[in-house]
Amino acid sequence: MTLSKSQRQLLLNLLSLTLFLAIWHVLAILLNNRMLPLPLSVFKVLWAAMVSGELPYHLGITLLRLAVSFVIAMLIGCALGILLGRHGGLNQLFDQWLIIFLNVPALVSMILCYVWFGLTETAAILAVVINKIPNVVVTIREGTRALDQELLERARCFHFGKRKTLIHVIWPQLYPFLMAATRSGLALIWKIILVVELLGRSNGMGYQLNLYFQLFDVANILAYTIAFVAVIQLLEYCVLKPLEIYAQRWRR
Repeated sequence: MTLSKSQRQLLLNLLSLTLFLAIWHVLAILLNNRMLPLPLSVFKVLWAAMVSGELPYHLGITLLRLAVSFVIAMLIGCALGILLGRHGGLNQLFDQWLIIFLNVPALVSMILCYVWFGLTETAAILAVVINKIPNVVVTIREGTRALDQELLERARCFHFGKRKTLIHVIWPQLYPFLMAATRSGLALIWKIILVVELLGRSNGMGYQLNLYFQLFDVANILAYTIAFVAVIQLLEYCVLKPLEIYAQRWRR
């Protein structure tokens, strides 16, 4: 029986996950230390937190912050990236700004936002957005610079107009760069959100992880981490990959 490409990939993913859990299990037995609990113990804690409603509540709060921060950062970052990529003068003017914001530590911007705006939800979201926008701008700017000039010339010859050119000529070419910004953005934003919640929020995954850190409860720390990673993986396979396949259909 010949397996399809998707079936082989699924089989390899399951094999990789099984290998990871086996190594974890063996290490936990060898170390015999409460600082590294068995996988089964962690999954029991995870299930208990799910049933109690505690984990879904805090996970939902964090995901809401992630969604709001991500959408704002992507919209502003894409607009600025296209603008800088299409206009060399503006790019030269603001290039130093990008370098500065890219090198400002995330922790500094978080602390400043909390100092300036207080321990509020707005300050938390703003801190995340400020840290993500420069990365999106740089990625989309490079994609805009790499646009096929012949296609743009043809669009002008056929009088496409700015809106039609953006939708049918620029955006399809930018899509790989957009997906790169999206994937790196999700990985970056959720890590920043956890620190933001740890510093100044009374709910969310970061707050819970800080609480369990103080209690040296490694099982709960791992359980919450697994839950969040599982959600991000689900988002990757159920949303991002189908969108990528759909958007790349024009290349066939």
